[in-house]
Amino acid sequence: MSNELEPRFKLSDVEVLERQCCYQGFLKIEKLTLKCRRYDGDWSGVFHRELMLRLRGVGVLLYDPAVDMVLLAEQFRAGCLDDTRNGPWALELVAGMLDSDESIEEVARREVHEEAGIEISHLIPVCEYYNSPGGSNERLSIFCAGFDASQGSGIFGLADEHEDIRTVILSRNAALAAIASGRINNAMSIIALQWLELNLQRVRTELQTGKS
Repeated sequence: MSNELEPRFKLSDVEVLERQCCYQGFLKIEKLTLKCRRYDGDWSGVFHRELMLRLRGVGVLLYDPAVDMVLLAEQFRAGCLDDTRNGPWALELVAGMLDSDESIEEVARREVHEEAGIEISHLIPVCEYYNSPGGSNERLSIFCAGFDASQGSGIFGLADEHEDIRTVILSRNAALAAIASGRINNAMSIIALQWLELNLQRVRTELQTGKS
């Protein structure tokens, strides 16, 4: 019996006939001309897709198991301009992009230092996923790390990247309530906080002992 969880096709079942750069700025957009295998065994006709190209992203959920608090980052996000609930200031994980030869773990540690002023060591992998595979190649990795909530919140970010980031420390229950109310409205934060709820005891033990 075949494994239904395995993909039916592989990369060899796609032919990219042409790549055309449509826009290059803060984002890059390509127009692809391609065809691919169909489930009936035939090939599709030639079709077009626009693809937004993004660097690999990394997010970190900071959690203090001693007081059951999490740290999130609030900052301006142009993609939320039409959000009538919150406006374009999103409450999210500390996050950034891999833009050099760093490992994803190194990016995680760097971004936590830049956006929250915190040094972290032990990282617990949460998951990897594609954010919007219908139109973007953006691939995201999430980690969980411990921090000391008594350090307090503050304003952080790199001026040369136009970052203006306010860290927010709140209880785990308050963060879950913020998901329910729509205040937390981005996939990375929702995934991480729900993962924490499902794995709470294991995470507490691992962060307190530093052992997986």
